[in-house]
Amino acid sequence: MATRSTARTAPPAADAGAPAPRRNPANQSDQAYERIEELLICCKLAPGRFLATHELQTMVGYGRTPVHQALNRLAADTLVQITPRHGIRITPIDLTRDRVLLRLRRDMERFVIRLATERSGASERNRMQHIKRQLIEHGAHMTIEQFNVADRLIDQLFLAAAQEPFVEGTLRPLHTIFRRIGWIYHMHAPDKVDLQRTVAGHISVISAVASGDVDSAIAASDGLMDFVDSMFAVLERDVPPSTLDCSLDGDDSYLALDQAKPGGDTA
Repeated sequence: MATRSTARTAPPAADAGAPAPRRNPANQSDQAYERIEELLICCKLAPGRFLATHELQTMVGYGRTPVHQALNRLAADTLVQITPRHGIRITPIDLTRDRVLLRLRRDMERFVIRLATERSGASERNRMQHIKRQLIEHGAHMTIEQFNVADRLIDQLFLAAAQEPFVEGTLRPLHTIFRRIGWIYHMHAPDKVDLQRTVAGHISVISAVASGDVDSAIAASDGLMDFVDSMFAVLERDVPPSTLDCSLDGDDSYLALDQAKPGGDTA
């Protein structure tokens, strides 16, 4: 009986004179955007920081054109400020403005969650249930970085299920803004709050969407937005202003209040 040969055919030799394969510039732009977005969320690009474009290119590992294209998108998203001939500034965090934007996000999330609940198919609901199981099994031990990966997948899945791509361009920068708010809340708040309330809120939304219950899904989404809103009191009270705008690092005059002692008035 003849046996089938297991020998592998060698790949054809590369033509020494052929040009090297070219990477898709549009794809590089998207990848540069995603990498800069990650650095913004975890404040490795600190709010209020100034830097040159070539510094950013080195940080993200992409060339001038993809980084410029990504920066133009991020500037339109109000996440960075571009000053010709002077470089880039990471937009400082304005908590008053972000409170207003949370109202916008609440309404847009309701819209997307309603559509996702009404339009999601069996495959999408199966993926939702898989993510839900992962959160239930591993949520107690997740880092904020790991949770943000899951959170991004959840947002992408709901947007895909909603089948309305028009809203993605508005919701994505809002998600970035509030992931950064959440990162600061969980990493810099004095009590070092854990992720349990955040994880539980997302599990509730996923459960309702996957079960097709529109009213419960919208109520769960509103509950999650209420939790985000509660973060602001902690950020305003307990997080140093320089965390929200690193250009305030040298402005420590307010520390004199901490150093004052009863009866120490020498006026």
